[in-house]
Amino acid sequence: MKPKPPVTTIRAKKAVEKTAPRRRVQPKVVVEAVPEAPPLHIAMASPEIAPFAKTGGLGDVLGSLPQALERLGVKVTLIMPAYRSVLRGGFELEDTGIRLSIPVSTRREEAALLKSKTGSAIPVYFIKADRYFDREYPYSTPDGDYLDNAERFVLFSRAVLEVLKLDPPSILQAHDWQSALSVVFLKAQPHLYPELSPTKTVFTVHNLGFQGLFWHLDWHLLNLDWSLFTPSQLEFYSRINFLKGGLIFSDVITTVSPSYAEEIKTAEQGFGLHGIFRERTPNLVGILNGADYDVWNPDTDKFIARKFSPDKLAGKKSCKAELQRIFKMPENPDVPVIGMVSRLTPQKGFDLLEKAVEQLLSRDLQFVLLGTGDKQYQEFFSKVSEKFSDRTGVRIDFDEALSHKIIAGADMLLMPSRYEPSGLTQIYSLKYGTVPVVRATGGLKDTIEEFDSKTGKGNGFVFSPYEVQPLLDTVDRALAAFGDKKAWAVLMQNAMSANFSWDRSAQTYLELYKKLTAK
Repeated sequence: MKPKPPVTTIRAKKAVEKTAPRRRVQPKVVVEAVPEAPPLHIAMASPEIAPFAKTGGLGDVLGSLPQALERLGVKVTLIMPAYRSVLRGGFELEDTGIRLSIPVSTRREEAALLKSKTGSAIPVYFIKADRYFDREYPYSTPDGDYLDNAERFVLFSRAVLEVLKLDPPSILQAHDWQSALSVVFLKAQPHLYPELSPTKTVFTVHNLGFQGLFWHLDWHLLNLDWSLFTPSQLEFYSRINFLKGGLIFSDVITTVSPSYAEEIKTAEQGFGLHGIFRERTPNLVGILNGADYDVWNPDTDKFIARKFSPDKLAGKKSCKAELQRIFKMPENPDVPVIGMVSRLTPQKGFDLLEKAVEQLLSRDLQFVLLGTGDKQYQEFFSKVSEKFSDRTGVRIDFDEALSHKIIAGADMLLMPSRYEPSGLTQIYSLKYGTVPVVRATGGLKDTIEEFDSKTGKGNGFVFSPYEVQPLLDTVDRALAAFGDKKAWAVLMQNAMSANFSWDRSAQTYLELYKKLTAK
């Protein structure tokens, strides 16, 4: 028989039990792993993307902005037509095996889907429909626009949405009139694209001077109800306006500089659409284009005679000497060289320059011009080059390498634009210490500040009235500064220290995307 435990021990335990608080059993907390939110997915539809196709700034933007967004963790998909420049450009193209059947009017057109990539892992999809896109030029020949442009870009816009069904994005961002109908079709015919019902839309205007205007008899190509052919929708003075559709139907409109976003609300620069921009002001945002400093950087540029940087400027002199040799002008480092790399159109100020050029060339300077455009300006400036061959060089061409040589070798860059939504060439030239002489409009006004030799502030020279004398007076101020070596050195340093990288602009786009998808 086991002995009983001492009473005192039992009492002691009971006493402890009475006085000590009971321990509470904490319930187990089960922490479930929360899956990470998928990355923001932006799909961009554009008629051109560098290096696959480029006719101007739009191609540069689509070559750089997606990569800047990718660096911020955004998933980006790009879609463009498979032009001849794509098919024969030596790019690595994969046939996805996907075939698209696209409604155009009462018939269906077949298209293949090709794929390449840009950046680290950005897919670029190409709509291959050879009878529409396998042509020497993307939109027009030197004799004028292709007569079937309405049909071509109806097909492209429909094809964009068919591609996006395969991997629906958070946002569809359509660029310029050639892509605008993708927004219209998505919003006006949601029953055809149920997979894309959550997708938000952004429409970006790069140049309001090009709107995609077609006669009303092309309406059947769109397969839209006639009720949409009204002044409040796609009708514009009895014509179909593709770009207007993008403005009306998109959730947000963006333009390519803050100043341009304000200017297009005016009758002077609204091209007949200023009323829409005023109405949509709460949903209109101007975001300045950026520069791709991996491509446009004198310290790494593969096209120029000798690399240089702000603290090693000797290479700039070598680039200037090479430029003078290319255009068969005297190699004189003390004569200022004014350069232009531009489309030859009235928008870029060539009607003004036509009136001013002989007075301009009466000054002690050299002038070089690279570009293509309207025949009248091509012929006029070619004749000017023959007349003033000792101080003028004109090349009617699109030449990427030569454009770098001009930006690097010239002392000044002339951009007398009638209007300029953003402008990239002036931003590139700053990096090379090539001082911009510009008109105060759009993105030129947002990037170039008049130089003041007394304060040492400013990065270029600016005029406002669109007239010959203000243009010449501004060139004279630049020439006077060039003659003052100390002032010019300060000015060059100011220019080269300016930073308009895409990283800053991409961050602004990202904030816009997040705000839009949070609604």
